[in-house]
Amino acid sequence: MLYYLFDFLEKKYQIPGAGLFQFITFRAAMAVIFSLLIAIIYGKKIINYLRKKQIEETVRDLGLQGQNEKAGTPTMGGIIIILATIIPVLLFAKLENIYVILLLVTTVWMGTIGFIDDYIKKFKNNKKGLSGKFKVLGQVGLGIIVGATMYFHPDITIKRHKGIQQNTIESVTQNKIHEFYPEEKTLLTTIPFIKKNEFNYESLISWAGEEYRSYVWLIFIPIVIFIITAVSNGANLTDGIDGLAAGTSAIIGVTLAIFAWVSGNVIFSDYLNIMYIPNIGEMTIFIMSFVGALIGFLWYNTYPAQVFMGDTGSLTIGGIIAVIAIVIRKEWLIPILCGIFLMETLSVMMQVSWFKYTKKKFGQGRRIFRMSPIHHHFQIKGFHESKIVTRFWIVGIFLAILTIVTLKIR
Repeated sequence: MLYYLFDFLEKKYQIPGAGLFQFITFRAAMAVIFSLLIAIIYGKKIINYLRKKQIEETVRDLGLQGQNEKAGTPTMGGIIIILATIIPVLLFAKLENIYVILLLVTTVWMGTIGFIDDYIKKFKNNKKGLSGKFKVLGQVGLGIIVGATMYFHPDITIKRHKGIQQNTIESVTQNKIHEFYPEEKTLLTTIPFIKKNEFNYESLISWAGEEYRSYVWLIFIPIVIFIITAVSNGANLTDGIDGLAAGTSAIIGVTLAIFAWVSGNVIFSDYLNIMYIPNIGEMTIFIMSFVGALIGFLWYNTYPAQVFMGDTGSLTIGGIIAVIAIVIRKEWLIPILCGIFLMETLSVMMQVSWFKYTKKKFGQGRRIFRMSPIHHHFQIKGFHESKIVTRFWIVGIFLAILTIVTLKIR
C-alpha cells in the first residue's frame, strides 16, 4: 500500500525521497524492520491474550530434563509470525506480483491448517489434534495450487542470458549489455554441483510422444506436493525445543532472500550465470518480512520460552520455505539448505522403521537413538537446550553458506 502511495507522490508531485520505494533493497529493509518491531511490540500483547484465554501447552512426560517447567506456556504463537509477516508485505510489496500473491496464499493456507490443528488440541481436548489425513490433504491442496500456478500462469517465466564479452559485473554495468533469449514459459530448474546445471521436468515425460509437453503437469504437481509436505512436516518435527525451529528457519530465509534477489537482478544473474526470473525480486520483500517475523518471535521463544509457535507456526514456516524454494527454481537445494529439517525427519523415520523391524524379528523393538527427533536424543544425553539449539544454528549457518557457494561450484 505504501509502495503505491509513494509511487503516486513521486510521479505526481516529485516529492524528494519518494523514489526510494522503487528500490527492492530499500523496501526489503523496511519490511524486515517493520516485521521485527511488530513481532516484538505486539507479540507481548498476543502472548498475554493467549495466556488469558488459557491457550497453554500440555506437556507429555517424556522424561526430559526441565520439560515440566514448560507446562502452562502459551502456544499458538505462530499467529505472531503470520501477522508480522503479512502486514509489512501489504505495506511495501507490489501486491499484483504473482509470486507475492502465491506466498500470501501459502501463509494463510498453511496457517489455517495449523490453527485448526492447535484449536482442536486446546479447545476440543483432543491431544492428537487435526487428523493426519486432513493435514496431508491440506498440504496436497496447497501443492496443487502452487504447481498449477507455476505451470499455467503466464507471468511465471524465465529469461536465459545470451552472454557478454567479459563475464564481469563491471563490463555489464559500463556497457549496459543485457541480451536475452526470448522469454520462456518452462519448468526449467537448477541442479547443484554440475556444470550444465539446468534440468527440465519435461524430460521426465518425453517418452509420451509428440504431445508430451501437455502432460508434464502430471509429473510436476506431484513433485511440488511432495516437497511442500516434506518440508512443512520437517519444520513441524524441528519445533521441539526453545528457539530451534524459528532460528533455523531465519537462517534458511536469509539464504533464500539472497537467491531471490540475484535471480531477479539482471546484472547478478548474468555474472553468476544463473537463469534470470522476471519479477522474482519482489519476493525479497516477503522473505525479509518473514525473516524479521521469525527473529522477532525468537525474542520470546528463546530459552526459557515465553511462547511456543504450535502447528500454527511450524506448518506455516515449512510451507513458506518450500514454496519459495520451488518458485526460485532451487528446490533441489532443499536437502542441503534445510539439512536440519532433513536430519530431524530422517531420525524419526529411522527410529520408527528400526523399532518395527526389530520388534518383528526379535520380538522386542530396539532403538537407534535414545529418542527421536534427534534433538531429544541430545537432551537425554545431558546437553542443555540452549547448547543444542546454538549448535544446530551453527550447523544451519554452515549449510546456508554451502548452499550459497553452489552458485559458483559447477
